[in-house]
Amino acid sequence: MKNEIIVNEYQSFEQIKHTREDKSEYWLARELQKTLEYSEWRNFSKVLDRAMLSCKNSGFEIRDHFVEVNKTVEMPSKAKPKTIIDYELTRYACYLIVQNGDPRKEIIATGQTYFAIQTRRQELNEYFNSLDEDNKRLVVRGDIKQWNQLLAESAHKAGVLTDEEFATFQNAGYMGLYGGETVADIHKRKGLKPNEKILDFMASPELIANLFRISQTEEKIKNEFIQGAENATMAHYEVGTAVREAIKKVNGTLPEDMETPKQSISQIEKKKLKELKSNAKKLMLDE
Repeated sequence: MKNEIIVNEYQSFEQIKHTREDKSEYWLARELQKTLEYSEWRNFSKVLDRAMLSCKNSGFEIRDHFVEVNKTVEMPSKAKPKTIIDYELTRYACYLIVQNGDPRKEIIATGQTYFAIQTRRQELNEYFNSLDEDNKRLVVRGDIKQWNQLLAESAHKAGVLTDEEFATFQNAGYMGLYGGETVADIHKRKGLKPNEKILDFMASPELIANLFRISQTEEKIKNEFIQGAENATMAHYEVGTAVREAIKKVNGTLPEDMETPKQSISQIEKKKLKELKSNAKKLMLDE
């Protein structure tokens, strides 16, 4: 039954796909908005903004993947027709949108699969090394958000059910990677405020180490059919420890010895979004 639902949801993405004369594919943002269950454009446009920022951070031209088009729609009661903004989206743009969408929506998870997560990562690898440190942090943090969602789902299926069990499960991964430090220990060492997240105050090498811990734990739990909160917690600790040992073998810097950036990823994201909107206004004036 579940597989049938997934197939139907995949079909919903296929049904709104358009094909140009040159056989290139595109999706319209207004149609994708409805498929992804966003009732209001103003809420969906925020997801679009974040997706465009991700596109720029990955080294791509926004206008190559988000092509702005204007549409005229008829209004009721003989009112004048209204012009609205829409976008022709590439498959890559659609992937970025679902990556930045509300992870609580089941259709978002389906969309991530449909728009080829693995293909996206391969494309990203080609550009990652050319990015500056701020953009590297933004890109890896985005991937961590998605993998953390997948890990939480796999842990839940394995039997990590209560908040207390999940906190213990999360701590185990950090303890393995950070030589015994818990989330609270790392938070304190970095000198963060109570409402600040440790992942937002990591440089790209530390983020990458955590991304590897998270993704490999998710794979281990899923592939080895691990069951029970204790077993899942032990698996997370083992993976964290294995990543730590791998860093040691190559004489790398251990995560607890890595420098904490002064600017949080949230601050960088706000700055980049402001720059993006400012540049968009300049382009409109120039054109």
